Amino acid sequence: MEGETVNIRICDVRAVRREWSLAAQGIFYEGVHLVTGDVGSGKSTLALVLAGLFSPACGTVERHGIASQMMMFQSPEYHITGSTLDGECRSWGADTAGVLASAGLAGRNDEDPLRISRGELKRFILACVLSRPYDLLILDEPFSSLDCREKERLCRTLSSRPAGITILFTHEQAFFPRVDRIWEISSGKLWDRGRMPEALARWEHAPRMVKKLVEKGTIPANISHADLREAVCRM
Repeated sequence: MEGETVNIRICDVRAVRREWSLAAQGIFYEGVHLVTGDVGSGKSTLALVLAGLFSPACGTVERHGIASQMMMFQSPEYHITGSTLDGECRSWGADTAGVLASAGLAGRNDEDPLRISRGELKRFILACVLSRPYDLLILDEPFSSLDCREKERLCRTLSSRPAGITILFTHEQAFFPRVDRIWEISSGKLWDRGRMPEALARWEHAPRMVKKLVEKGTIPANISHADLREAVCRM
């Protein structure tokens, strides 16, 4: 809920990469936040700024009540430090059996994580990341390399996170968890579109189905498949 002590505040930040720049300001409270924008708009750079891995040219990022954080990169290979799936699980302090079962890799403890398929590796690293209760969880394009069934499963998992701040950076247009707030990057600036469902009318990068529902005056309560199905039934 807004007003709680756990939050991350972006104060007059300007991130610069050669000829490109991004201006950002706002507060991320506890809950699930969706950040959208065109490819190349600066989503990954902003994710790095929020994680403290990229220093902006000016401005500050203030973290309040955040004792633990994790950023998951789009490429799962960046996270690999173990030579086996079991070793990788243990490096995360995670239960190997539970993680492998969650990723659909049960019994494959001794396999090299860099020799399994890209989709399997993405599921595996997601399972490792989501096995821990971080105060701040930043996910950069978590849906890449996943099939539709796994995208839907990830959405259910993210929707049910019990606490903390989850910030989801994606250009995905079909699968979303239930979110609390929508942000988007446009024209070199981060825009706070507000809380759900009011944010939907201001969301420039909304999927076609969401835009059609808004145009018809049938506003979905949220953007998960269940919420969109319910809204379509009301049309």
